[in-house]
Amino acid sequence: MRSRLLDTLDHAAALRALAERGVNYDHGEVRAPEWSFDTHRRAVAREATGPPESGGAWETACALVRDYEFSVPQRIRAVYRRRAALLGRDMLLEGRFYGLRFFMGVRVTEVIDETRPNGDRVWGWSYETLEGHLERGKMTYEVVKHPETGVVEFVINGCSQASPTLGPIMRVGWLLFGRRTQLRFYARCGRRLHRLLRAASFPARGAENVRRGDLVLAPSDARPSVLERLTVRRHEPGRPRHHPPPFR
Repeated sequence: MRSRLLDTLDHAAALRALAERGVNYDHGEVRAPEWSFDTHRRAVAREATGPPESGGAWETACALVRDYEFSVPQRIRAVYRRRAALLGRDMLLEGRFYGLRFFMGVRVTEVIDETRPNGDRVWGWSYETLEGHLERGKMTYEVVKHPETGVVEFVINGCSQASPTLGPIMRVGWLLFGRRTQLRFYARCGRRLHRLLRAASFPARGAENVRRGDLVLAPSDARPSVLERLTVRRHEPGRPRHHPPPFR
C-alpha cells in the first residue's frame, strides 16, 4: 500500500530511495566565487539573562527548529520519519515556486549542542543536499541564547550553488529567480519563528502534523490541496533525465 502525503508521490518509497543517495558535492569544491555563502540572523525572543530558562523561549525555539516548523509552507515542505534519529535523518523536501513543485532529498549530517567560549548556548543542526537536488550545499539552522542580554537568536548559515546537472531551462530559471527566492526564504523563516514564539497558544496546543503511519509532513500547518494536482511536478530536478527516479 502506498503512503502519500502530497497527492501523487509515494513518500515512503521516495524516502527509501534517499537512503541510497549520496551527498552531491565534495567539501573541497566549496569556495568563492563559484559558491554563495549566506548568514541570516533574526532575534526571535528574549529571556532573562543567564542560561536558557526551563520551558522558555530558547527551549521552545529548539523544538520548533528540530521539527522543521520554521519553514514557510508556501515555499518548502518536508516529509521525514517521525521516529528517525535527527542525526542521519533523510528528509524529502518539496520546493514550491508558483505552479512548479520540486521533490528533492537532503540528509541531516550534523547536530550542534554546545556552549561556546563567549558563553552563547547553541543548539541546531545541518543538512546536506543529496544526489538529484537542484542545489549543492549545506544549510545550518541554530538557536542561540546570548546570556548577557537574554536575546534568543535564530541563525541560518548556508553555502550553495546550482547543481551542474540542471537542464538548460532549469538553469536559466535559477539564474533569474533562484538566489532572490533563496534569500527571501531565509528572511521569511526568521519572521515565522519569531511569530510562532510570540503566539502564546502555540506551545500549549502543540503541533499536529499531517501523518501517514511514521511519516510526518512539516511544518504542521502544511496541508495538501486538490489544486496541487494541476501544478507541474519534477522529481529530483538535479538528476539527469536519462536516470528516472525509482519511485512515483
